[in-house]
Amino acid sequence: MDGKVKKQKPHQQKHSGPKAEKKKLKKQNGSTEEDERKRNPKAFAVQSAVRMAKTFHRAQDIKTKKHHVPVVDRTPLEPPPIVIVVVGPPKVGKSTLIRCLIKNFTRQKLTDICGPVTIVSGKKRRLTFMECNNDINSMIDLAKVADLVLMLIDASFGFEMETFEFLNICQVHGFPRIMGVLTHLDAFKNNKTLRKTKKNLKHRFWTEVYQGAKLFYLSGMVYGEYQNQEVKNLGRFISVMKFRPLVWQTSHPYVLADRIEDLTDPERLRTDPKCDRTVSLYGYLRGTHLKNKGQVHIPGVGDFQMSDVNFLPDPCPLPGTLKKRALNEKERLLYAPMAGVGGVVYDKDAVYIDLPANHVKQLQEEVRPTTELVQSLIETHVTLDAKMAASKVSLFSGSAGLDPTDISEQSGVQEGLREIHVWDPHTQTQRRKVVFTGDEEEENDVSGSSSDEDDDGSDSDQENQEEDDDLSTFLKEARAKSEKATRGSPPPVKKPKLEEMKGEKEVVTEAPAFADSEDELEKSEADSEGEGEAERAGDSGHCSKESEEDSEEEEEEEDGDDESMEEEIGADDSDEEEEQGTLKWKEGLQQKASAAFLRHQEAAPNLRKLVYGSVVEAEDSEEEEEEELGGLFRVNRPQKSKRVQANALDCSHFNPDISHNWDLEEMLNSIRDCFVTGQWEEGQDAATLLKEDEELYGDFEDLETGKVHKGVTGEQDQAEKSESDEDEADDEDQQVKMDDEEVQKNKRLEKKRRLKERFDTEYDDGDATYFDDLKEEMQKQAELNRAEFEDMDDESRVQYEGFRPGMYVRLEISSLPCEFVTNFDPHYPIIIGGLGTSEGNVGYLQMRLKKHRWYERILKTRDPLILSLGWRRFQTIPLYHIEDHNGRHRLLKYTPQHMHCGASIWGPITPQGTGFLAVQSVSGVKANFRIAATGVILDLDKSVTIVKKLKLIGYPYKIFQNTCFIKGMFNTVLEVAKFEGASIRTVSGIRGQIKKALSTPPGAFRATFEDRLLMSDIVFLRSWYPVSIPQLYNPITSLLLPVGQKDMWSGMRTVGQLKHDLGVRNKPSIDSLYKPITRAPRHFNPLHIPKELQKALPFKSKPKLLQPKGKVPRDLKRASVIREPHERKVAELLRALSTVHHHKKKVAQRAHHAKHKEFLQQKEKDEEAKIKRMKDARKKLYRIMGQKDQKKQRSSLKGTPQDD
Repeated sequence: MDGKVKKQKPHQQKHSGPKAEKKKLKKQNGSTEEDERKRNPKAFAVQSAVRMAKTFHRAQDIKTKKHHVPVVDRTPLEPPPIVIVVVGPPKVGKSTLIRCLIKNFTRQKLTDICGPVTIVSGKKRRLTFMECNNDINSMIDLAKVADLVLMLIDASFGFEMETFEFLNICQVHGFPRIMGVLTHLDAFKNNKTLRKTKKNLKHRFWTEVYQGAKLFYLSGMVYGEYQNQEVKNLGRFISVMKFRPLVWQTSHPYVLADRIEDLTDPERLRTDPKCDRTVSLYGYLRGTHLKNKGQVHIPGVGDFQMSDVNFLPDPCPLPGTLKKRALNEKERLLYAPMAGVGGVVYDKDAVYIDLPANHVKQLQEEVRPTTELVQSLIETHVTLDAKMAASKVSLFSGSAGLDPTDISEQSGVQEGLREIHVWDPHTQTQRRKVVFTGDEEEENDVSGSSSDEDDDGSDSDQENQEEDDDLSTFLKEARAKSEKATRGSPPPVKKPKLEEMKGEKEVVTEAPAFADSEDELEKSEADSEGEGEAERAGDSGHCSKESEEDSEEEEEEEDGDDESMEEEIGADDSDEEEEQGTLKWKEGLQQKASAAFLRHQEAAPNLRKLVYGSVVEAEDSEEEEEEELGGLFRVNRPQKSKRVQANALDCSHFNPDISHNWDLEEMLNSIRDCFVTGQWEEGQDAATLLKEDEELYGDFEDLETGKVHKGVTGEQDQAEKSESDEDEADDEDQQVKMDDEEVQKNKRLEKKRRLKERFDTEYDDGDATYFDDLKEEMQKQAELNRAEFEDMDDESRVQYEGFRPGMYVRLEISSLPCEFVTNFDPHYPIIIGGLGTSEGNVGYLQMRLKKHRWYERILKTRDPLILSLGWRRFQTIPLYHIEDHNGRHRLLKYTPQHMHCGASIWGPITPQGTGFLAVQSVSGVKANFRIAATGVILDLDKSVTIVKKLKLIGYPYKIFQNTCFIKGMFNTVLEVAKFEGASIRTVSGIRGQIKKALSTPPGAFRATFEDRLLMSDIVFLRSWYPVSIPQLYNPITSLLLPVGQKDMWSGMRTVGQLKHDLGVRNKPSIDSLYKPITRAPRHFNPLHIPKELQKALPFKSKPKLLQPKGKVPRDLKRASVIREPHERKVAELLRALSTVHHHKKKVAQRAHHAKHKEFLQQKEKDEEAKIKRMKDARKKLYRIMGQKDQKKQRSSLKGTPQDD
């Protein structure tokens, strides 16, 4: 091998032969699983019943896990925008992310995010972005209305407490869809640390939300914005996400206000500035239907009655129902009145033009698609005489015309310098900023003229720019005005043309001038239809072709998922449309041909203009000019006479005569031979040539109709070829008849198959389950709901069902506090939540409550607590209790540590099953976790009686055997009479009962016990005392506080806070203080046993009458022995000898042990050697025995063939 790799021969696919025919047949018919089962049944047989059962069970488990409880789809045809709340700690990138998403969807930049920002993100979806600031009031309110939560997490810092607080708020009020977004990833320099951090944050996020929750990574920032591709991916997920309806949101109407207007009488404001205000609030209605004159609650303000409700035209409408891939630039709407974006504001009886001076002109241009007509009217800077000068009016025939550059110099002050009022948030003042348009033209030439387009001819000159702008919309007007554009007019700023807008309904938009194929013609027709539909949908429909193509290319991927879903749903419809569309290009050939010819004529160069440099203008344009200037002068122009015009006509252009009626047979016969099917010469007739081709080429298939034409084979005899024409005609008729019969037969078979399928679906259950039946029932209900009021107009429909979700409504509320208007801050959400019939009342509520495991302190009964329940945030005083086994509700002083307990409050009536959360304070930012408890509403009445334990103490003052007189427990005879028969106890555990009251002293009574009491015993009575629930309902009015102090609301303080603030210290009870316990020794009487009882007792239990032992007499005591000196010496010598003997004995014993140890070691070595020898001998023996067996086996093998 010389090192070269041998190139493998590519596979040659067969195009003929049995295998290729088989493949073609397979493609046409489509191989079904039944055919394969019939052909090879063993391959589809069950190999293992256990494995098949496991596979089946697993498939069913996976299928069942995806099931949700079916809910009736109540979403309207035009749903309201999806509320996307961006949540996170401070300085984590919330505003930047909203800005990038808005730029991704609308190609527009927003400087300040104030209030809700509504955009159109797709053909069927709108989004409302709302930023949640670091205030627990805003977090609670926005969690109730959010459809999707974008939770921003600073990866370089880790999770912060606000993230977990908001997650717990969402869990209580209905969990919306939550997507995590990691920011500040560019702070990591080490990839390994970055991966580890991502993994840890992701798994912790999954623990809090659910396993597999989506977590996005925004890796870094480029020029103060996130990377385009990452923002686009996030936008794609948002635009295709599905949402499950939440119970509270679907059962209550609510409006997230995006505009507020004070309607109070100015005269009343002048006389009384602190009077209550009448305010109208605007926004999209969400949830369920809203009735007029209903009761609503504004979180942070209070409960109010609506005085009037109206629906208005949608300020941010969805685009028309066009079958196209993406939105064009005119349909990328942005509506954010609180942020100062949105030119036209529709009210009940007027239309307001809102042009705030503190916004840059570029922002106004960015929102032009919604207010194109009004913007063009306002931006008219040129007066009537300036317009006349621009149209080259000359007073005398020989005089020079007025130069338009003079006008441009006059208006150059406005074009070159612009003064813009910008609000400076640092100094809180309006500053006057100068913007130079000349400097901006160098950076983005086209963006100065149109903020919607980013490219397409930024370096082109004035003439090309004017022609490019006008060519795609109105070709004739561009040709007529091309001469004016070349005479030094200033660079055109792309403003909406009033003439075009007026004539749009009359003039049909032409197809592209240079259409090289019929596909382009069809495309141009589709574009013109699309513009008409866009106009009907509320847009002007004026959009250049370049911008449409750009928007389609950029949004093609974004709407890809939506398109794929729509294509799956409507696959059957598209198949039928394709069958009809195969012959669509044949329709209207005459009109298409004439239109294409006219376009080519107009697109051809004008020879007179090329040679002489002047063109004869059309008559109607002349009349227009005369009408425009007829009020001043009538100029005599000899070059406009008819004779000069006739000589000046361009002869290279052919004006077709359209007076021919091509429906007449004579006109058709006159040009019949000009086509392929006609008779060109005597010997060249199309019919005869076609027959010759059939004989020459044989069979062919018409690819359009699918009809197979059979030809004459070459193997036929010459005699058959020379048969008469009549026989051939008969054969052809017979062939056509057979083909028709076959087609009819196939149709009948197809009809039978469809009928059988319909019968099977009606009478055979098949794989249908209870879940499928339930879903079908819900679907039918949803269709019935939609069809009920479908034919009514909105005015009458509102009278019956109320204002439906998706409408843009105007709510007028009177008697709002003046602080709501004067202290208005757009960064805080204004939610108008509708209340049910009984939800406006206040009463007793029974709840199940549990202290949050992350809250450090336990909660104390009668300490004020702030609850978020339903739409409301309010302060109340709860009583905690627990139910005993006998049904008694016992008052608790503190909440249990890891257990639920009951709670009773005085608050607004809310439906059962509604979740709530509790915080102890909403002012400022605490260092620890702020959510104190969570729970749910159980009951709405006062049926639960909470009781507390009451111990009454008494002392015996007379004792008669088991009967005692007790005093100090009661004060009057009446109290004793109420407690007759009650059980009492002593501290030592002796039980008793109250019998009767005594006359003196008052409150004393007689009681019996099961044993005799002592005078030192204490008697107590355990009773239960009912506790009344304190009636405190204090709504939180955080929106009424001044700007900058809305997170400083403080209500009632706890007793501990009051004592701490006032410096009050508790004076302890004397009885509660610790004292030294002095107990006197007690003397008990000797045990006395009666003699009769002693006789009956056994001997060991009888008292023994033993006399005490006396002293031992002196003579019985043993005397002490005193040794003599000799005896002491003998005793010491014996002790010394015994010590020496013991020592020698120990030494000998130690030596014996050592010797024995050596002996044992030697014995162990001998044993090992012996075992080794025996092992070797055994091996040798086995080896010899094995050799003998092998020899014997070999000899037996050698001897077998000889014996045979």
